[in-house]
Amino acid sequence: MNLFENFHRSAGIDLGTANLLVYLKGRGIVIDEPTLVAINNRTNQILAIGNEAKKMLDRTPAHVTLIKPLMGGVISDFEMTEEILRYFLKNAGENNLFSRYKLAAVSIPTNLTEVERKSVEDAVTSAGAAKALLVEEPIASAIGIRLPVEEATANMIINIGGGTTEASIISIGGAVVSRSLKVAGQKFNEDIIKFVKSEHKLLIGEPTAEALKIGIGAAIPQDDRGEMPVRGRDASTGLPKEVIVKNSHIRIALQKSLKEIAGTVKSLLEESPPELVGDVHERGIHLAGGGALLRGLDKFLEREVSVKVSIVDDPLTCSVRGLGIIIEDLPRYETILSNQARSQPITP
Repeated sequence: MNLFENFHRSAGIDLGTANLLVYLKGRGIVIDEPTLVAINNRTNQILAIGNEAKKMLDRTPAHVTLIKPLMGGVISDFEMTEEILRYFLKNAGENNLFSRYKLAAVSIPTNLTEVERKSVEDAVTSAGAAKALLVEEPIASAIGIRLPVEEATANMIINIGGGTTEASIISIGGAVVSRSLKVAGQKFNEDIIKFVKSEHKLLIGEPTAEALKIGIGAAIPQDDRGEMPVRGRDASTGLPKEVIVKNSHIRIALQKSLKEIAGTVKSLLEESPPELVGDVHERGIHLAGGGALLRGLDKFLEREVSVKVSIVDDPLTCSVRGLGIIIEDLPRYETILSNQARSQPITP
C-alpha cells in the first residue's frame, strides 16, 4: 500500500454500546471487539481495551475500573470514547504508523439530539478522522442487507443492539417513521440478573447473564428443555453456590422487555401512513442486530404484530456492512446521510 493512500483511508464505524466494529474501505470488516476500557484508578493509565478488557469483567481488583463509554447508544464518557476510537482506528490499518482517516461514516441511534450528534462527530474527528458522516442505525442496517431503500416502497427494519432497539420504516432513501427504545441486549442481561437473584437467591454478574442468554435464552417456548448450571454468590450466606437455571426461567425473565419492544413496533405501525403499512404487510419486517439471535424472537414479534418477521443474514454485522457499502460508493448514498443538512458534498 502506498503511504499516501494510507493517509486517505475511509472507514465505517458501528459505534455500539456493546461492540465496536470497523469496516476499512477496500478491505472489509477489520475490527469487531467490545466497547470496553479498563483503567488503573491510581495512575489513570489505560490497561486494556476491547477483548482484553472484557476478560477482566467482574474480576478486577479495587484499583481497576471497567468503563463502558456508551450507554443506550449515547456517549457517556467522551474522553474514553475518543481513546477507544483512536486505538481501534490506529490498529485497523495495515500500517499503524498512520492513523489519520479522510472520512469515517458512523452509525447512530435515530433519536439523538443535536448535542449528542455533535459529540459523536467530535469524538470521531478527535480520534483521527478528517470528516465524520452520521448514518442512522436502521438506514445503515437496511443498506447492509441490500434492501431497496431508495425506491418508493416501504421496508421496515428492527435493529436490536446492545443499548437500544431501533425500529424504522424506510422509503425513498429516508426513515419515514422511527422509534428508539433503550431496551436491548444489556437490558436483557439485567433482567436475567434480577430474576436469578429473586428466584434462586443467587448473585451473578453480567458475563454469566450473557452466557445464560446465549446458551438457553428464548422468547417463546422451545422443544428442548434446555438448562445450565450457574455459579455465583448466595445472596443470604455470601458463600459460593450453584443452581440449575432452565430455559423457561430465562423466557419469563425477558418477557417484560420483549413486550416493550413489541409495543414499540405496534405504535410505530399505528402511526404510519396506510400505504406504508400495506407495503410492510406484504414485504415483512427485517430483524437485525445481536438481539435478533435470541431464539424465537422473530416468531414472538410475528405473533405480537401479525406481520411476517425474518432474521437477516449475519445480523451482528449488517450495520457496519451498510456503512462499508456507503463509503465504497459515497456519491450514491450521500443524500441519505443523517447530517447532510450540515455537510458539504464529499468527494470519494
